[in-house]
Amino acid sequence: MVSVLAPNPRLPESDEASVSLRRRPGVRTVLAAAGLSIVLTAGLLAPAAARPAPESFADLVEEVAPAVVNISVVHRAVAREGTGPEAAPEGSPFRGDPNFREFFERFFGREFPGTRPGKRPGERPDEGLQPRPGRGAGSGFVIDPEGYVVTNNHVIDGAEEITVTLRDGRAYEASLIGADARTDLALLKVEAEEPLPSVAFGESEGLRPGDWVVAVGNPFGLGGSVTAGIVSARGRDLPGGTLIDFIQIDAPINRGNSGGPTFNTEGEVIGVNTAIYSPNGGSVGIGFAIPSDLASRIVDDLRDDGKVERGWLGVRIQGVTPDMAEGLGLQEAKGALVSSVEPGSPAAAAGIEAGDVVLEWDGSAVARVKDLSRLVARTAIDKPATILIWRDREERTLSVVTGAFPAEEQVSAVTPPQGEEQRPADRMALGETGVTVADLDDGIRGDLGLAESDNGVVIVEIEPGSAAARSGLRPGDVIRSITSQPVGTAEEAAARVAELEDSGETVVTVKAARGGSESFFALRLKSA
Repeated sequence: MVSVLAPNPRLPESDEASVSLRRRPGVRTVLAAAGLSIVLTAGLLAPAAARPAPESFADLVEEVAPAVVNISVVHRAVAREGTGPEAAPEGSPFRGDPNFREFFERFFGREFPGTRPGKRPGERPDEGLQPRPGRGAGSGFVIDPEGYVVTNNHVIDGAEEITVTLRDGRAYEASLIGADARTDLALLKVEAEEPLPSVAFGESEGLRPGDWVVAVGNPFGLGGSVTAGIVSARGRDLPGGTLIDFIQIDAPINRGNSGGPTFNTEGEVIGVNTAIYSPNGGSVGIGFAIPSDLASRIVDDLRDDGKVERGWLGVRIQGVTPDMAEGLGLQEAKGALVSSVEPGSPAAAAGIEAGDVVLEWDGSAVARVKDLSRLVARTAIDKPATILIWRDREERTLSVVTGAFPAEEQVSAVTPPQGEEQRPADRMALGETGVTVADLDDGIRGDLGLAESDNGVVIVEIEPGSAAARSGLRPGDVIRSITSQPVGTAEEAAARVAELEDSGETVVTVKAARGGSESFFALRLKSA
């Protein structure tokens, strides 16, 4: 085991070492190359794997900074109406989280398209609703002397004018080669009279928490600025960023840094700065970058033909909770649970069904739900893949041929019930779970926006504090099946739960529809 202790400023170095030795009898000491840290190694002496902190990043910055650019944009004039994080652009990695929404507005210097956060100081009451162009700023970096520039998609999204300004003050009008909202990356091109300074992508796969990184960008429009820090964590998730395992860094990044590069100590780009988690709008030391291994692939695709083609399966998926795993008969909570399959999709052609749990994709384990999205996206279109699924408490193998991701997803929406909820007279309790259901009738179908062909039973009541209240089910949800068996009436649903209780089951899996989509819920039986 290796530990690094900073010397106590109140003790001489020799005293600090002796104190450390008294705490760890039998260890040997070695002065680290950084000069002050003391490395203590139990047993045989082993070299520390981590690189020492450099005395200065100046040489590195002098080499790479000329390739980092400022990007200013003019957006089309829009009337900003509505508010809230749900108004964020589809595909934005900040969608649905107010901390990232505030970051978006402060970081780029503009509101979410279609939002109206409120009246600004000195603004006339009607001024904020008038259509007017917006301006924003971000960062980017040149990856080819011919003038190819990488930045974030959200920096240039909806822009009518894009200007790239180099560190020496030269400014160029940029054209958009291509952008990918799902990974928040964009590729620009400028026409310069001579080759431009450029930087290259490095490999991000080997990054470890604790590695030094340097971020370069244009915070608050101040001009080229540099911050340094370490990799804080790997594999972070952001709202809407299902295809990205974000790198978390503590190098301070602020408004205007978006789209700028994060470098390793070799001067290679290992990340594209994208977001900060910010309860107050400023940097609190939690920043996120898109890994270079992903960014370089996306940029290559964009440079090839201006678009990104990725594999598509055609399923909606959700995570497997411990209760869900128990209800499905899995030994551990892993895999991606298929909640619905799109008709005519590659998944439908392969025989994948709602309720299946995907455990492996073409030999790669699916430990978390996001693993499947990323593995499918990286699979070549029309390539056969073998998948391992869990169905009816046993493993099965299927073969699927991936399709091309649709240009536009068709999302079904229903009108939520308005006014007083109907209270059907014929209701039945599902054992002691705390759920009361009723048959669907024409009135309920109309309130829920259901078609005449839709089947199931509607939840009309959930007992507070019950197992159902903790499961995530809500009144108004339509239960389609209980542990893989479809239910069409309240009597059938109650009988199914009683049957499972009698067989000794402790958890039932409930497939329920809500708001136009279907999901699975784990409902623990009270008698368990």
